[in-house]
Amino acid sequence: MIELRIAATDMQTLRSALLGRGREQGAVLFASHGRGEGGCDRLLVRDMALPVRGDYKKSGIDHAELKPEFVARVAKRARLDGLSLVFVHTHPGESPAHFSSIDDYGEAELAAFLARRGQTNIHAAMVLSLGGLRARVLAQSDDVRVVSVGDRLTVEFDPKVADECVDLQFDRQVRAFGTTGQQSLQGLRVAIVGLGGTGSIIAQQLVHLGVRDFILVDADYLEVTNLNRVVGARPDDIGRSKVEVARRYLEHFAPSVKVRPVIGDVVRASVAGRLIDADVILCCTDSHGSRSVVQQLAYQYLLPCIDVGSTITADTGEVTGIFGRVQLLGPDQPCLWCTDLLSSEEVRRDLMSEFERKADPYIQGAHEPAPSVISLNGTVVSLAVTMLLGLATSVPVDSRHLIYNARASTLRPVRGVAKEDCFICSRAGVFGRGDAQQLFARQD
Repeated sequence: MIELRIAATDMQTLRSALLGRGREQGAVLFASHGRGEGGCDRLLVRDMALPVRGDYKKSGIDHAELKPEFVARVAKRARLDGLSLVFVHTHPGESPAHFSSIDDYGEAELAAFLARRGQTNIHAAMVLSLGGLRARVLAQSDDVRVVSVGDRLTVEFDPKVADECVDLQFDRQVRAFGTTGQQSLQGLRVAIVGLGGTGSIIAQQLVHLGVRDFILVDADYLEVTNLNRVVGARPDDIGRSKVEVARRYLEHFAPSVKVRPVIGDVVRASVAGRLIDADVILCCTDSHGSRSVVQQLAYQYLLPCIDVGSTITADTGEVTGIFGRVQLLGPDQPCLWCTDLLSSEEVRRDLMSEFERKADPYIQGAHEPAPSVISLNGTVVSLAVTMLLGLATSVPVDSRHLIYNARASTLRPVRGVAKEDCFICSRAGVFGRGDAQQLFARQD
């Protein structure tokens, strides 16, 4: 199955520019490629070209044809940048979108034109109407799943009919966000990076909610000091990988669950690449370097990522502050660099090997373990999982960046602003570049 991912704002631009104009309209999307280990090919929309009236050879209420000059221009750009093309056009009325015999003929002509120019990438076609959309591989019958990513994770078109049954155990949830919402949760592939104090609780909550497909990533093994906060851990688990502890809990609760365990450090590109197959990422790491790598994936592959953090500050045994942060990263959201939540020096340190750290005169000593209490972790995790419900279902939760202050008993939303030229979240950065961009991670 091929999937097309597009920022929600780009999807809205398409609909606003093309629909309700009284005649057929067209557009061309430029998409890069992403391919995970699971074999799912993704087209990642980086940009679009909206033709003006002079770019049409013919245009009427039920037909539209772009001039060869316009098609040649977009084809040349795609060839030079190594991108795929997605040809979009509208159909009149409010009926469900479908491809017509005229569309079949036009796509065959386009496919032949691109083939003559040596463009062998996967290209696609999309038809929009007021009744919905459909997408397929250009000049073929293979459907293309379409997902928009922004404040919401929306499946715009899925050729597979949602036939997954909803078990009686989820009756109270169905009463809250409906059968469709429950099916959306059950269909998600969720990656959890970090299975310690916050990640283990996230795994617990998600499997209870009905998520049945997980990618679990962590390099650490359980120590005695982890027992106070790692859910599902037992004293005889000392020395066992945190990933395996979480996996055991998930499989014990739901024997049908699918778990892909990854025992490795996400700051390594070979490990981080295992996340590409996910639909959404929960980042529960405690280092700047790992957060930097995971958030790059979020923008580069158009994957929504909820970053979770909790902090207790203490001075000579007295608690001075208790804070939590939950932040959505990915298309249409400012990144951690834009919101000043990453330290370049800490990222540099985290991406070094132990030998490199010892050899660097500017790095002194080792990090001290941070205070951690399961109740604070549970509070922040519940905020994150509720944010996920607002992202993937109809639950009316709109905040995408929250700050929790336990001492002040406050929870407040934060509105960040993305920098226009950010090297991560802007169109000038890694946004939507997929496999064409190397991760800023350790390559060993």
